[in-house]
Amino acid sequence: MTKRKKTIKKIIQTSLSKKTLKRLILEIFVTNPIDQYNYKQLSKKLGIKELSTKQMITEALIELCADGRIDEVYTGKYKYVVSSSTVEGIIEFSNRNGAILKTDAFEEVVFIYPENLHHALHGDLVKVKLYAKMRKEKKIEGEVIEIIKEAKKVFVGTIELSENYGFLCPDNKNMPFDVFIPLSKTKKAKNGDKVTARIVEWPVNGRNPVGEVVQVLGEAGTHEVEINAIMAEYDLPIDFPEKVIQAAEKLTDEITEAEIAKRSDYRNVWTITIDPEDAKDFDDALSLQKLPSGNWEVGVHIADVTHYVKANTILEKEAQSRATSIYLVDRVVPMLPEKLSNFICSLRPHEEKLTFSAIFELDENADIVSERFEKTIINSNHRFSYEEAQQIIETHEGIYAEQVLVLDELAKKLRAMRFKSGAISFERVEPKIKIDEKGKPIGVYFKESKDAHKLIEEFMLLANKRVAEFIGKPQSGKKVKTYVYRVHDEPDLERLTNFSMFIKKFGYNLKLGTPKTIAGSMNELLTNVKGKNEQDIIETLAIRTMAKAHYSTNNMGHYGLAFDYYTHFTSPIRRYPDMMSHRLLELYLKGGKSAMAEAYEEKCKHSSDMEQKAMNAERASIKYKQVEYMQDKLGFIYDGIISGVTQWGLYVEIVENKVEGMVPLRDIDDDYYVFEEKNYCIVGQKTKKRYTIGDKVRIQIVKANLFKKQLDFRFYNED
Repeated sequence: MTKRKKTIKKIIQTSLSKKTLKRLILEIFVTNPIDQYNYKQLSKKLGIKELSTKQMITEALIELCADGRIDEVYTGKYKYVVSSSTVEGIIEFSNRNGAILKTDAFEEVVFIYPENLHHALHGDLVKVKLYAKMRKEKKIEGEVIEIIKEAKKVFVGTIELSENYGFLCPDNKNMPFDVFIPLSKTKKAKNGDKVTARIVEWPVNGRNPVGEVVQVLGEAGTHEVEINAIMAEYDLPIDFPEKVIQAAEKLTDEITEAEIAKRSDYRNVWTITIDPEDAKDFDDALSLQKLPSGNWEVGVHIADVTHYVKANTILEKEAQSRATSIYLVDRVVPMLPEKLSNFICSLRPHEEKLTFSAIFELDENADIVSERFEKTIINSNHRFSYEEAQQIIETHEGIYAEQVLVLDELAKKLRAMRFKSGAISFERVEPKIKIDEKGKPIGVYFKESKDAHKLIEEFMLLANKRVAEFIGKPQSGKKVKTYVYRVHDEPDLERLTNFSMFIKKFGYNLKLGTPKTIAGSMNELLTNVKGKNEQDIIETLAIRTMAKAHYSTNNMGHYGLAFDYYTHFTSPIRRYPDMMSHRLLELYLKGGKSAMAEAYEEKCKHSSDMEQKAMNAERASIKYKQVEYMQDKLGFIYDGIISGVTQWGLYVEIVENKVEGMVPLRDIDDDYYVFEEKNYCIVGQKTKKRYTIGDKVRIQIVKANLFKKQLDFRFYNED
């Protein structure tokens, strides 16, 4: 039995919904478009013996037939509809050799040859006509018949000028075509400048699109220009419009007596902030006081941003558009202008600040005795860096050590309860680039989450969870009101099964069963791999098996945290969803009616999209600096671990600094290697030699391409 069949069998044995069954059936038809099947033959192929599941196959066939995906040739016998079948999906990767279509309809890859792309580019939502496997590669083929929505029309790259015309050479590796630029549309860009250009037309028979320069960024290769180019590549703003800055400058940090009278006064309660050493936007503070009962009152105080940023103002619209602050390798691009983010709203020490707070009474076991949510005013006693707080936790000495240690003890108890409930512990060590004042990379260091980070994390998680429960948990006789949730779906069972099969080669097992069983087994695995050579690879693949967290008004809980209700409430200076959470909580505390779900769902979708763009830009900026850091190390030899396998090469992560590069498949010349996607490996056709994720290798740096943000390696053999 092949591994693929074993995987399907395990899925069927574990759990099977009609949706999953329809996908598996359709995959059989797509893979065998000429063959005909009845429910008995499909049951045998899928290894199904239960009568109830066989009945489900019959129902699935009827539904697929009604959808036009298959055709009933004669009673009970079905065949795939090939010639007239169309499917919608995303062009996921495009180069001069063609593209593949990413679709939820089925897992089988649909390949689109260049002549059938009809100018569709990476990320475009398209409608594709499917064809049977007719070429020697035996791939499902498709042809783009409609571009439903273009993903991108503006591209970043270097302009090359000749006497009569110019060309944009795009930075984006998924844009395989240069853009023709008439000299009249270059905006006086110089040869070799980094620019942004918009595609304005693409003649039917034209080999290249025609465009115009939108913005000249400056000389390619300089630090400031390249970082700005990364922002432009992801359609992210670099500066604030002048009107937005002026609106922020008009705001005052004066707090009136009338405003103080509306709030609970925490100015005389011990309060601190703990943040990164270089942070200036302090979103959150913690207060602590012993109650007469012997219990502890912990206040989670969050900057009251929406007190200053009013609804429907230019500041609000700008924050909504940006949706998040962006953390690049050398800078923070804030969601709010500096006067708000670093001064008026920032919870700086020894300054009176307006806050929106979650106040908890906790007993010695960190169980919640009572809670309330209210507007407050605070005056922080001290600003700790994470390093300073960590020193206190480790030595039990230092300013306010007694209070910090109480908070740490309570946080550890909250954390233990969270993991007992089924939370998953993903604690990866992150490589960071050290840069000098000119932006030049001078070294690599590693960011690790310690007790001080976990202290803050636990109280923020507590506030986010309890606020979400306060609004979202159904109560007798009350209708649940619209709210913004941070949701995280359960992992896909097939991905988990593939992952489980992969880790067995390292001697590990993953128990598949209930969500709680999976979470417990995953935590055990992540604990067992710590310090091992395969740690990074297994942690990376484990994260990939998980669904992506996002924002929605439709609550499905947060699987990774094991919370039924969860929101983002604690970082309104840098995240727009937190501002939405504040507005809605304030509305409902005052007895307001439920907000319009549709409008908030649209904002949630935009915020999720912008969050992904910001993450991509951050990764690109780090990758750029990693390549720049390795530029003077050509010829150097390092120990590495294979971190990724693709049809065009092997990604290798250097053990010493976690910098990643690629060994192109074409440069492995001791055999002809074939990519096996399901097994995360390539296999030599003659020698049967395998290279797979997690393998230790020795590599030599061959090339550092700053423009493509790409490092090329080759295997180094001392013999």
